[in-house]
Amino acid sequence: MTETVFTQARLPDGQLVDITVREGRIAAIETAGASPVAGGVDLGGALVVPGFVEGHIHLDTSFYGDAWVPHRPCTNGFDVQERVTFQAENMAKAAPMAERAANQLDLCIAKGSTSMRSHVMVDGSVGLASLETILAVREAYRDRIDIQLVAFPQSGILKSPGTPELLDAAIGLGADLVGGLDPGSFDRDVTAHLNVVFGTAEKHGVDIDIHLHDAGTLGAFTIEEICARTVALGMQGHVAVSHAYGLGDLPPDAARKIADLIALSGVAIMTNAPGTHNFPPVALLRHAGVTVFSGSDNIRDSWWPYGDGDMLRRAEIIGYRSGFYRDDELAAAFDVVTSAGAKALRLEGYGLAVGARADFVTLEAEHVPQAVVAVPPNRRVFKGGRLVAENGKVLR
Repeated sequence: MTETVFTQARLPDGQLVDITVREGRIAAIETAGASPVAGGVDLGGALVVPGFVEGHIHLDTSFYGDAWVPHRPCTNGFDVQERVTFQAENMAKAAPMAERAANQLDLCIAKGSTSMRSHVMVDGSVGLASLETILAVREAYRDRIDIQLVAFPQSGILKSPGTPELLDAAIGLGADLVGGLDPGSFDRDVTAHLNVVFGTAEKHGVDIDIHLHDAGTLGAFTIEEICARTVALGMQGHVAVSHAYGLGDLPPDAARKIADLIALSGVAIMTNAPGTHNFPPVALLRHAGVTVFSGSDNIRDSWWPYGDGDMLRRAEIIGYRSGFYRDDELAAAFDVVTSAGAKALRLEGYGLAVGARADFVTLEAEHVPQAVVAVPPNRRVFKGGRLVAENGKVLR
């Protein structure tokens, strides 16, 4: 039996405690003792928080650690189909996928992510090849980070021949969720697109995470359709909509109305508060009871050159763009990248509590609001009570 006592840990509520970890889980949390513990790990009063939840990323398409790829703008405003074309051209010249994915994982783990959901292309353009590669990478990193994989039809479901069958095969191969992409604007048939997504999920008993970039009323209509299907199939708590830009386009009354609908359906909303795009109203959605979580999304890929894999930085960005200033608002931004993410991903044993998995991060901050605005760089990252990264570097 392995046991480690972490002494002088400062919890988010300000308590100074000793944390006993046994076989990878928190066995006890007690008021800090005055004397050192033999063989213990002294955290020196550092703030201890649960591991960050990287809720939306693309391990197969990042160029992080590879040669710099200059951004290529769309020819006439943001266009998903054109961006997919650019991506295919860039990927053909990139370093091996496994190498790039490992670089990106090291980046995220070093910043404190202990759980992740990655979307991986599965469609007629790449078949199952990308998924097979990322499954092998996941296995190599299984002791450092937990990874959920979404079978993601980047080239569409209806437009890309054979994709429905590939999504079905992907779940059998090891993907954890089934995804979708802009049923209205990309595939031009919301009903048929969602028939495949929800049909595959129902057949295999897996969760759903759908990309939705569509703006305004089209985006809102698609979300309403997703919510209706979620309730009809009893899948509350098992469906997420990523991006949902259209929610940021709605007037206040319409936004409140759809927020209530989303909350009742148990559909989670992922936002990374991106660039110049409108994005979902985080405070309004949370007030309605919607689970709002976040992720880095793209990191130095064909969509944009930004991204550092730091979910604490992402909390700062969400707070900044949402106009969060009070301590409770900053704490809400932090919740989006921790506990809310864990809820959306349905993570077992998450948090700082007896019985939970000992996945936590130490920060040089007095409390959570300060951590969100300061984004302290020096961190120690523990997975199952084992140190896996320190001061920006993954330990081997």
